[in-house]
Amino acid sequence: MDGDSKRRAAHYRVGADETARAEHEPDEASEAEAGRDRRLEAQSLWVDQQIRAAMDRGEFDDLPYSGKPLPEHVLQRDPDWWLKQLVEREQVSGVLPPALQLRKDDAALDETLDRLGSELQVREELDSFNRRVIEARRQLLGGPPVVTSLRDVEAEVAAWRERAAERRRLAAERTRAQERQRSTRRRRWLRRR
Repeated sequence: MDGDSKRRAAHYRVGADETARAEHEPDEASEAEAGRDRRLEAQSLWVDQQIRAAMDRGEFDDLPYSGKPLPEHVLQRDPDWWLKQLVEREQVSGVLPPALQLRKDDAALDETLDRLGSELQVREELDSFNRRVIEARRQLLGGPPVVTSLRDVEAEVAAWRERAAERRRLAAERTRAQERQRSTRRRRWLRRR
C-alpha cells in the first residue's frame, strides 16, 4: 500500500503541474501571438516603405507591360513561363532532343540542299546528316526513339540535280518571258512615235 500511495501522490503532483502549466500557458501564448503580430506589422510597414522609396527613385517606371494588360502566358499558372519567355525573346532554337531535331532537319533537308551550289556541298551535307542519325541511334540518353532513316547519298544527289535542272529551266522561261515583254513594250513605244 505504501507503494500505491506514493504512486498516487506522484500522479497527483504531475496532474497539478499540468493544470498549473495550462493556467499559465494562455498568457505566454497570447504574449507570443502579440509579439508575432507586432513583427508582422513592422515587416509590412518596412516593405511598404521600401516600395514607396523605389517608386520615388523611378525603379518601376520602365517595366514591361507598363500600362498594358498582361498577356495570357503571364497570367497562366505555368511553372516554365520564364523559360518559354526566354526562348521567345532570345529566339533560341536547336534545343530539341536529338530524335526530334533530326525529324525537323529531315523535313527541311531538301530545301537546305537546294540552297547549296555544288554537288560536293550536297554530298557533304548528306554525309553530315547521316552521321548525326547514326550518332543519335547510338546514344542511350532516353527521350523519343530515333525513327529518322538514313538518306541515300546517290539518290539524293540525283534528285538534287533534277531539281536544279528544273530551276534552271524555269529561270530560262522567266527570262524569255521578260524579254518578250520588253520587246512588246518597245514595239508599242515605237509605234506611238
